Amino acid sequence: MTKKSTDKKIIPWSSPLAFYNLFSSLGWGHFLGNLLVVYPSIGQPAFFQKTKFGLVLVQCGALIEVYNSLMRIVPSPLLTTLAQVASRLLLVIGIFTFLPETPACSSLAYITLLSAWSITEIVRYLFYFFSLTSENGVPKILIFLRYNLFLVLYPVGVASELFIIYSALPIAETKCSVYYKYFLIFSILTYLPGLPMLYGHMLAQRKKVMKNLFQDASKKTA
Repeated sequence: MTKKSTDKKIIPWSSPLAFYNLFSSLGWGHFLGNLLVVYPSIGQPAFFQKTKFGLVLVQCGALIEVYNSLMRIVPSPLLTTLAQVASRLLLVIGIFTFLPETPACSSLAYITLLSAWSITEIVRYLFYFFSLTSENGVPKILIFLRYNLFLVLYPVGVASELFIIYSALPIAETKCSVYYKYFLIFSILTYLPGLPMLYGHMLAQRKKVMKNLFQDASKKTA
């Protein structure tokens, strides 16, 4: 724990911002539990049908994060937050809701997508919750997970998203219009410049955080 973490203003866990992060972590924990318990027993496509509506609700809740960024309740950059939330909404509303016939929705891609999203969001929201409410700062294990799991989960999540969007192209043209198909193609293309930039930024953050984490650990053992 650094001195910076103790200088932060601590808020009650029942405050709206802290409760939102705690509730969101529990919501994503529900989906991870379903992946571990329900999916092996019912398989696909039944699992997609069982979980898609709840996934839409939980992910739409992330619009609160856009509002928080816009109103400067949190320091997150507005454009980055908006882009991340919009890409998720494209999947849960633009495909899971409007184009549920998409073949990839009933395939392993949905499982890998939900796995990557669930684990990432559980760690992320718990990280924020403890940073807001804990006088002792964020537990070291959460810091380690937040800045290491993305090495695997981010590529898995993005690859799953792109595969599902690509799989939806024929359905989009048949069920909606060719313009919706072009919109989805455009969405795929937007991943190309953003993917290496965001991943590179995350790697730079990881290097800095892990260096501080190991320095703190070495000081305590010295």
